[in-house]
Amino acid sequence: MAIFIAILGFFFVFCFFSALLKWNQVRYRRKGLPQGTMGWPVFGETTEFLKQGPNFMKNQRSRYGNIFKSHILGCPTIVSMDAELNRYILMNEAKGFVPGYPQSMLDILGKCNIAAVHGSTHKYMRGTLLSIISPTLIRNQLLPKIDQFMRTHLNHWENKVINIQDKTKQMAFLSSLKQIAGMETSSISQPFMTEFFKLVLGTLSLPLNLPGTNYHRGLQARKSIISILSNLLKERRESKENYEDMLSCLMRGDNDNRCKLNDEELIDLIITIMYSGYETISTTSMMAVKYLHDHPNVLEEMRKEHFAIRERKKPEDPIDCNDLKSMRFTRAVIFETSRLATIVNGVLRKTTHDMELNGYLVPKGWRIYVYTREINYDPFLYHDPLTFNPWRWLGNSLESKSHFLIFGGGTRQCPGKELGIAEISTFLHYFVTRYRWEEVGGDKLMKFPRVVAPNGLHIRVSSY
Repeated sequence: MAIFIAILGFFFVFCFFSALLKWNQVRYRRKGLPQGTMGWPVFGETTEFLKQGPNFMKNQRSRYGNIFKSHILGCPTIVSMDAELNRYILMNEAKGFVPGYPQSMLDILGKCNIAAVHGSTHKYMRGTLLSIISPTLIRNQLLPKIDQFMRTHLNHWENKVINIQDKTKQMAFLSSLKQIAGMETSSISQPFMTEFFKLVLGTLSLPLNLPGTNYHRGLQARKSIISILSNLLKERRESKENYEDMLSCLMRGDNDNRCKLNDEELIDLIITIMYSGYETISTTSMMAVKYLHDHPNVLEEMRKEHFAIRERKKPEDPIDCNDLKSMRFTRAVIFETSRLATIVNGVLRKTTHDMELNGYLVPKGWRIYVYTREINYDPFLYHDPLTFNPWRWLGNSLESKSHFLIFGGGTRQCPGKELGIAEISTFLHYFVTRYRWEEVGGDKLMKFPRVVAPNGLHIRVSSY
């Protein structure tokens, strides 16, 4: 009898959940929509998406084609894996493709962050950002700070086993903080960094504000960071000192747009600058170290380039813009690392009205996931795409090709691209000219939804 009741109970549970799945599928049934599955009410297919990552996308594409519907990260979504359509979407924001980032990211980075705003607001905020990372400021102010920081950060690594993942995370955060607020950040760097790492984890999570969730911790971290930055702004306004850093430029509002940001916009912009730079710079630097270790011929070529630079200099001479321009192979290594590791999987847009794309209906308010990951491994675009080969970027203008979306596209192309390349290049310069290294375990890597070494990436470092 007990067995019969258990079987009956299982049957009812099975029927209930099957009905839920069916109801959610019918709920989003509308003529003209692409094929696809919608998963559970509220949660959709987010769990499968985050757990399976690229395999989830490949399975859905094999069933439904390059364009399909789903429900991920809290919203009904059209996923596009079509290279031409992806480029069209990124190049035509004015036609109704506004930013569509997850609610968790908007809540934690702030409603004024540059990735969330559009139209005239995006134009003047982007102009403000470009004014503080212009080529002139990179050459005269930012690069000297980066060089000084990297020299210090890489000191005393010899004869130690280090977790290069932790080191590059600290490097990306502290270097960015120094550029933004200069030397006075020493007293706030540790508490800021602790809260910032929580904030990063919260941006890609289900927006469930329950204790113990990454989203909840991310919201709490945002509050702490706002308090830290508000106090910093207050101290700046009360100080009579003349500062030469990003923060002073933002507070003065001395940019071509002549629009001075209010404190909320200013704080959100600082958080966004640090967030976007941190993720790409730390991960690309870590993976470059990994790929250089695994490909001695690439490391040898890179060392030739960097020792040639050092031979032209005195030991204490810093890296300058002419040196950066000469790092052609290093730039190729950075591009190839970003391509093969796929630091950024894609971007999200949201429709402002019903529209038709490639013969399919995309309803107003739905997200479009411009999924660029598979472009990086397309054998028609990249010969032998799963091989780490920086030479592919030399002399064939791959950087100018329409499918080159590593740094985004259109009016949303990463404004900090060249600054980020300068930081990674300077780090690699001092790392490969000072040290040799070997892996000592903990080399397991996960590449979705973020590229991470879950147990760390440990290397034994010795002097070169």
